[in-house]
Amino acid sequence: MPLLPDVESYDDLVGRFRWSVPDHFNMGVAVCDAWADKDPDREALVYAEEDGAATSYSYGELRRLSNQLANLLKSRGIGPGDRIGVLLPQRLETAFAHIAALKLGAITIPLFTLFGEEALSYRLKDSGARAVITDGGGAAKLKGLRNALPDLTAVFCVDGDRDGAEDLAAHMRGHEPDFSPFNTRADDPAIIIYTSGTTGQPKGALHAHRVLLGHLPGVEMSHDFLGQPGDRIWTPADWAWIGGLLDVLMPALFLGVPVVACRFKKFTAEAAFQFLQDQNIRNAFLPPTALKLMRQVDRPKERWTLNLRSVASGGETLGAELIDWGRRTFGLTINEFYGQTECNMIVSSCAQLMDARPGIMGRPVPGHRVAVVDASGKIVPDGTLGTIAVKKPDPVMFLRYWNNEAATAGKFAGEWLLTGDRGIRDGTGWIRFVGRDDDVITSSGYRIGPGEIEDCLLKHPAVAMAGVVGKPDAQRTEIVKAFIVLNAGFEPSSELSGDIAEFVKTRLAAHEYPREIAFVDALPLTTTGKVIRRELRARAVSELKDG
Repeated sequence: MPLLPDVESYDDLVGRFRWSVPDHFNMGVAVCDAWADKDPDREALVYAEEDGAATSYSYGELRRLSNQLANLLKSRGIGPGDRIGVLLPQRLETAFAHIAALKLGAITIPLFTLFGEEALSYRLKDSGARAVITDGGGAAKLKGLRNALPDLTAVFCVDGDRDGAEDLAAHMRGHEPDFSPFNTRADDPAIIIYTSGTTGQPKGALHAHRVLLGHLPGVEMSHDFLGQPGDRIWTPADWAWIGGLLDVLMPALFLGVPVVACRFKKFTAEAAFQFLQDQNIRNAFLPPTALKLMRQVDRPKERWTLNLRSVASGGETLGAELIDWGRRTFGLTINEFYGQTECNMIVSSCAQLMDARPGIMGRPVPGHRVAVVDASGKIVPDGTLGTIAVKKPDPVMFLRYWNNEAATAGKFAGEWLLTGDRGIRDGTGWIRFVGRDDDVITSSGYRIGPGEIEDCLLKHPAVAMAGVVGKPDAQRTEIVKAFIVLNAGFEPSSELSGDIAEFVKTRLAAHEYPREIAFVDALPLTTTGKVIRRELRARAVSELKDG
């Protein structure tokens, strides 16, 4: 059942919304068994192959499979509080593995299939994982790590017995389809999601079962009230990250919205358009990088027939160019949302309730107290640059960092969780994302956010993708440097550099144009599609040393 009331204005939404978080709540039960009890044949999950073949699974099937896995894990001595890694791409087993672990009262750990052995070893050792559910590729990576992971007693493989892993289906087959879920409290630990981090080793953000309820208002708002008849959702974002798992998979299952899963061998814009058409997707979470790639496709409206009702995007601020392109291409306004692993879906736009403001990500989602504060946690005046912060308690807020009390303490200033992101709030509550603390460029006394420049660059006909950073400069502290991937048909040249710089200078501001431009074949991206600006900054600094 949706959490948001049916309203016609944002102010009414905020005024009428109230949290309803029970003392006891189990995420696995809420996204699976609750529907299976009422309507076991209701479609829950669709696994679609790249060639278009699709298999549908009901809530009743999800309950049976997750119960069998929960019984298997229990038979191996794994129980409440134990950690279980899920090293799988988007597929049926990924969903019921998380659900089984949650119903067992265990703590699930989503793991990205492209992690190397070092990344896996750190996460599994730090968490003390007792079991891992994986595929053939994951089993091969884990084979050489087992001796260094004494807590890891069971590895089950969806592709059969191999590399020391046991055949998941064969071992589940002998277990009962009934299981009595552990009666977890809403504040009991449920998920550890490791953040990529900008420095040092990743930190494990530990979330409670209530995190699902905390996500729902933002998910519903960013999809123009997700849960309407006929809704059907997909994202290319991997379920190993909070954007795929808790912005799409779990909330959609809770709301009774079918989730379409697919593992693209390689994401391409053409394949995405084809998938949206073939699977009749009504709701999509498309990260900014995916949108930028899709924007490069010629004549999409003539080549594909889409039936989208909502598109949401988060991770980086969208500018006017992508918003306008989305309206032309999808026939709707892309809703932006904002959050981070520790406290997600706290700001959103909603085309059904408010006009989009390109470059400004949205307003606080009902139930979340979001402000812009200084380093001590004091709210700064509207229009002043500060740190975006969220006041505790909040259902979507993490419990703590796993095994890292110092980092947990450093995340807060009094009652405010500090996101580490810089922003500005206006008098009506809209919040503009300016950049990470280390992304903000200081040039000749100006503080410049890279997002606005990148958006302007995308409007130039030669520019396919852009990443903007500050390069140290003796005179100006920093200068704006742009790393640019060109569209087909354009070649790097000093003339083109000058034209692009002038393009920004005349459209944005004289102090914000890139004084240096580097043409590159590709930009460094995180696994969730964000530009890794620290790598670009490192390149810019190395140029000074080399020079």
